[in-house]
Amino acid sequence: MPGQREFGSAGLLEAAPDAIVGVGSDGRIALVNAQAERLFGYGREELLGQPIELLVPEDVRDVHPAHRRRYERDAHPRPMGAGMPLSGRRKDGSRFPAEISLSPIDTEHGRIVAAAVRDVTDRLRAEAKFRELLEAAPDAVVGVTPDGRINLVNAQTERLFGYRRDELVGEPIEILVPDRLRGVHPGHRSGYFRNPQPRPMGAGLELAARAKDGTEFPCEVFLSSIDTEDGVLVSATVRDITERRRAAEAQNRLAAIVQSSHDAIMGKTLTGVITSWNPGAERLYGYSEAEIVGHTAEVLFPVDRRADEAAILGRIANGERVAQYQTERLRKDGTMVTVSLTMSPIADANGDVIGVASVSRDISDRQRAEAKFRGLLEAAPDAIVGVTADGTITLVNVQAERLFGYRRDELLGQTIEILVPDRARGVHPGHRTGYFSNAKPRPMGAGMQLAARRKDGTEFPAEISLSALETEDGPMVTAAIRDVTDRLEAQAERERLKTAAERERLEARLHQSQRLESLGQLAGGVAHDFNNLLAVMLNYTTFIAEEITQAAVEDGGRWHQVGHDIAQVQRAGERATELTRQLLAFGRREVVRPQILNLNAVVAEVEALLRRTLGEHVRLHTVLDSDLWPVLADSGQLEQVLVNLAVNARDAMPDGGTLSIHTTNHVIDDAGAARYPSLRAGPHVRLCVADTGTGIPPEIADRVFEPFFTTKPKGEGTGLGLATVYGIVVQAGGHAEITSTLGAGTAFTIFLPATDRQPTTRQPGPTRAAAIRPGGGETVLVVEDEEALREVTCRILVRNGYHVLAAANGPEALKIAESADEEIHLLLTDVIMPHMLGKDLAVAICELYPGTRVLYMSGYAQPILASQGTLDPGIILVEKPFTEAGLLDRIRAVLDTP
Repeated sequence: MPGQREFGSAGLLEAAPDAIVGVGSDGRIALVNAQAERLFGYGREELLGQPIELLVPEDVRDVHPAHRRRYERDAHPRPMGAGMPLSGRRKDGSRFPAEISLSPIDTEHGRIVAAAVRDVTDRLRAEAKFRELLEAAPDAVVGVTPDGRINLVNAQTERLFGYRRDELVGEPIEILVPDRLRGVHPGHRSGYFRNPQPRPMGAGLELAARAKDGTEFPCEVFLSSIDTEDGVLVSATVRDITERRRAAEAQNRLAAIVQSSHDAIMGKTLTGVITSWNPGAERLYGYSEAEIVGHTAEVLFPVDRRADEAAILGRIANGERVAQYQTERLRKDGTMVTVSLTMSPIADANGDVIGVASVSRDISDRQRAEAKFRGLLEAAPDAIVGVTADGTITLVNVQAERLFGYRRDELLGQTIEILVPDRARGVHPGHRTGYFSNAKPRPMGAGMQLAARRKDGTEFPAEISLSALETEDGPMVTAAIRDVTDRLEAQAERERLKTAAERERLEARLHQSQRLESLGQLAGGVAHDFNNLLAVMLNYTTFIAEEITQAAVEDGGRWHQVGHDIAQVQRAGERATELTRQLLAFGRREVVRPQILNLNAVVAEVEALLRRTLGEHVRLHTVLDSDLWPVLADSGQLEQVLVNLAVNARDAMPDGGTLSIHTTNHVIDDAGAARYPSLRAGPHVRLCVADTGTGIPPEIADRVFEPFFTTKPKGEGTGLGLATVYGIVVQAGGHAEITSTLGAGTAFTIFLPATDRQPTTRQPGPTRAAAIRPGGGETVLVVEDEEALREVTCRILVRNGYHVLAAANGPEALKIAESADEEIHLLLTDVIMPHMLGKDLAVAICELYPGTRVLYMSGYAQPILASQGTLDPGIILVEKPFTEAGLLDRIRAVLDTP
C-alpha cells in the first residue's frame, strides 16, 4: 500500500478543510487526512486498509461496490455538489449529509480515487430556514439566473400568477411579463445584471405583471442580487397593488366628490374645531377655507342654538349618527340659512371616535318648493295618497280626507290596505310589491276596474293613477284616486240609451220587413185571383178574335174595326199580366230558375240594353271585380233588377249624370249579420248601383221598396219597380238597402250569398214554334175551383182533340177518378183550392193511376215552391194567365216526356 507522502505534500493534505479519503482499485482505503479522522470519528490506523463501504450508510452498502467499479471504468473528476444527494456514516453509526468530489490519481502502484468529503449539515439547515422564510413571505419571490431563467419560486408566486412551481422553474422570466413588454424586457434584464443594485418597492416605476390566464395586474417589484455557488442570482419580490390602487382611486374619487359637492362638507374635532372645508361650504357660508379652518364651528351657530349643538356633538362623540336634522346656520354676512344637517362620527383604526363629519344642505329652495307642492296637493281635485315600499301611508291631502272619511292623522302611518276593499286586501301587498319592483307611471283609466273602501265600510268604483317619486327617505308612490261613480252611472245611462236606440232601429227594420212581408202576401193573393180573371179574359178574347178574324175574311166591313178593338183588349190583358208578375216577384211567389253564375257576366250582357235605356245624357260607368265569387240566382231576374234600378236612376237625373255599377266580394261578419237579419255571416257578393241624381229625402227612402209607392206623377209609374227589386233579392237569400243624400245622389247596395260552386256556361234554349200542338185523344182530368177558368180550359182542350173530365175541387176529382172507365193520362190541377191542395190531390190520383202525369196551373205557386222560389223536383207548372198555345205546348211536353 503506498504511503501518504507518495501523494504529494503531507502538509497540504493535512491542512485541507475537507476530509480526504484515497481508495485503491480494490476498494480499500489507502489515504486519510486528519479532517477525515475528525469527520468520521475513526483513527487513521482504523481506516487504512479497510473497505471504503465502512464509511457508507448501511442501507446503500450493497449497491456501493457496483457504483465504485462503474466510476473506475470511466474515471473523471466530479466536483462538489454535482446534484447528487449523498450521505456518510460515522464510527458511532450516525449519518450526515455530504457533498463528495471525486478525482482519479495514477501512482506507481496503480490508480487510486481521491474523495473529498464535506459535511453539509449546517448548510442544509440554513437552506431549509431560507426556504421557510421564502415560503412565508407575503409577496411573490422569483429567482432569476443571468440567462433569464427562473430557478426559484415561492408559494405566493404560485398563488399570484396561477402557475404551479414546476410550470415556472426553468422557464424564461418573460413568461410573467405582459405581452406588449416581452420584446424589450431582455434588454432591461441584461442591463440590471451588468450593474445589479438593490431597487426598493415603488421606486417610481409603473409596472405590470401577467398571470397564467392572460390577465394583467399592476405591481411593485423589488430587485436584489445574490452571489451563489452557481453565480449571481437576481431575486425579484413582486407585490400586487391592485387593491391599493383601487383604494387610492376610491379615495381620490371620494375627495373629488367632496370637492365638487354642492353640499357643505366639513370635518371637526370633538371640541368643534374645523379641520376641513370644501368649496360647497365656502359657497353656503361665505367663509374661505383659509378663514375658517382652525376655528371653532360656533361662528356658524345662532346664539340660541349653541347649547343644542353642544348636545348633538356629545351624541356624536358617543358614536351616534344624526341624520336629516333641520336647523339654522349663520353665514359670514350675518344672514340666516335653513339647512338639513347630517353628522357622522369619524373613527380611527381602533374604532375610537376622533372627529365629526358634517354635511349641510341649503333647503331654503326646497322649503319653498314643498310649500308650493303642499298648496298644489291640497288644491288637487282628486284624492292623493303617498305610500312607501312597505305600504305605509306618508302623504294625504284634504280631498283624500273627504273621499274616504278619515282624518289625516287617522291615515298617516297606516298601511294602504286600510283603503282597499276587504275581498282584495289579501292580494294587494303582492300587487304593491310588484309595482315597486318596476315602478312606471300608470295614468287614470288604464283599463283596470278598481274599487276603494271608505271609513264607514262602503265601497265605490275608482280610477287610480300611480307614479313613483324619489325622496330623501327612499322611493314613494303617489296614488291619485278618483271616484267614478257618477261617470259610470252616466256611461250606463248612455249604454242604455244606445241599446234602446239600437233596439228601436232593429224594431223599425223588423217592422219594415214585416210590413213588406204583409204587402207581399197581399200582393200574392191579389195576383192569384187576378191571374184567374186574366186567364179567362185573355182566352175568351182569343176565341172572339178568331171568330172576328174569320168574319172579317168572309164579310169584311166593320169586322176589321171590331178586330182592332179586341186586339186592344188583348194588349191591355198582357200589360195586366206583366203587372201581376211584378206583384208575384215582390211577394216572392214567382217561380225562379236559379243557376250558378258570375254577376259580372250578367252586367256585361245587359250593359248594351242599359245604355239604350239611359240615353245619351247619362254616362254608364262599371267597375267589376275580376275575382268575383259566383252566386246562385236567376239571371233573368238579376237583369230585371239592373234594368229597374237603371230606369229609376235615369229618372232621378233629368239633366244628365253618371250611373255607376260596382261589384266586389264582401265577407259579412257576425256584427254585419246582426245588422242585416236576412243575411247570414259568410262570403257575399256586393252589387252597388249609384247615381249622381237629385237624391231622396229620408222619409221617402224608408218606403221605396213598398209596392205601388211612387213619387212620380200620376200615369208615369206603377210603383212596382223597386218593390220587384226587393222581392227578387230577398227571394235569392240576399239583402237590399238604399242610402241617399239630397243633391248628391242615391246608391242601392245589394248583397247576394256567394257559393263555392263554379258557374256553368249560359247557353240559349231552343226556340219553339208558336204553332198550336193538338192532342191525340188522351184523357185529361181538369180540376179548377174557378168555374169560368175551368170552362175555358176544358173548351181549349176539347177543341184540340183531348178527352176531358172536369171537377171543381179535389174530393170531386177523386170521385170522378174512382168511377172513370178509361185511363186518366194527365191530371191538370190548380195548386190552391178549397178542401184539398193540388199537391195532395196529385198524390191521391197517382195512387189510383200510377201512370198518370201531373201538370199544375197557378198564378200563385207558393205551396209547391221550395225555399228559394224554385219548383220541387218532379213538379211541372204552367203559370196563369196562360194562352191556348202555351197551355197546349206545356201539356204536350208533359205527356211526351219518356
